[in-house]
Amino acid sequence: MTDDLQPRGPFRYGDRVQLTGPKGRMHTITLREGGELHTHHGVLRHEVLVGQPDGSVATNSGGHEYLALRPLLRDFVMSMPRGAAIVYPKDAAQILAAADIFPGATVVEAGVGSGALSLWLLRAIGDQGRLVSFERRGEFAEVAEANVATFTGGTPANWSIVVGDLVESLPGAVEPGTVDRVVLDMLAPWECIDVVADALAPGGVVLCYVATATQLSRVAEYLRGTGLFTDPDASETMIRGWHVEGLAVRPDHRMVAHTGFLITARRLAPGAIPPDVRKRALKKPSYDDADVEIWTPGAVGDREITDKNLRKRVREAQRAARSSVSTSDGHDGDSA
Repeated sequence: MTDDLQPRGPFRYGDRVQLTGPKGRMHTITLREGGELHTHHGVLRHEVLVGQPDGSVATNSGGHEYLALRPLLRDFVMSMPRGAAIVYPKDAAQILAAADIFPGATVVEAGVGSGALSLWLLRAIGDQGRLVSFERRGEFAEVAEANVATFTGGTPANWSIVVGDLVESLPGAVEPGTVDRVVLDMLAPWECIDVVADALAPGGVVLCYVATATQLSRVAEYLRGTGLFTDPDASETMIRGWHVEGLAVRPDHRMVAHTGFLITARRLAPGAIPPDVRKRALKKPSYDDADVEIWTPGAVGDREITDKNLRKRVREAQRAARSSVSTSDGHDGDSA
């Protein structure tokens, strides 16, 4: 994150600000000289926010009040333009913990989607870390690059994005045995496990984020079958909010339940064979050829986005990025 966009202190031109107005409606703007937020409730000039502390209340021309806060990363990723479905904050938090993403780590991510997880990873590895993201579709990569630039004020120097297939491109992007963590968010991650094993340092972590139980079982069995990883751990995360007001304390009527499964394993040292592997080798396999057919990417399924819709989202993301970058450089930008 650039110095101009540190998330503290008085509001300045170039800052992104989340405004909560009448009936809880939210607007996210980028402060610029001469800028105005127009709604049917009136006009709020950007200049009235400049110099005010985070968490201030401003009044527009119609007398309506707006609470002004810098958006949290979770707020940004939930509202940013999307080329592909995002990794939700609840899962991103678990990914950082389960994969043990640490400052200074070398991390490989595939696919990048809309850049939501990239932002979380970049924050966790810090300026001394390195993130290499892979994405098969160029349009998704453009959306991700624009979203990251919008939030950070530019493209981080320690982030590179490669458009191409991970299996083909990873060996040329990193040296064997030098990657600390690999995060795979794709339809068929088992197709990439072999090349990931070559890239990971001994003790390194591979984490796969998958949507269905069939994908989960296929990844687990493939990891076991390589003999190169510890026995995988699998989990899912569900969050239930609570309504707390006086003595009215109860669970919310709605909750964020299943969004995906996380499965992790650690790279073994060359030639290492854990004791439990020997025992498992004597057992009859728990799946057969018919099960493998069910596990294929075509059977698992994938949701496609139309080219027209995708081009629109690319334009939206790039417009927001231009506004963020130009205002952080001291030039006018458009409100987002």
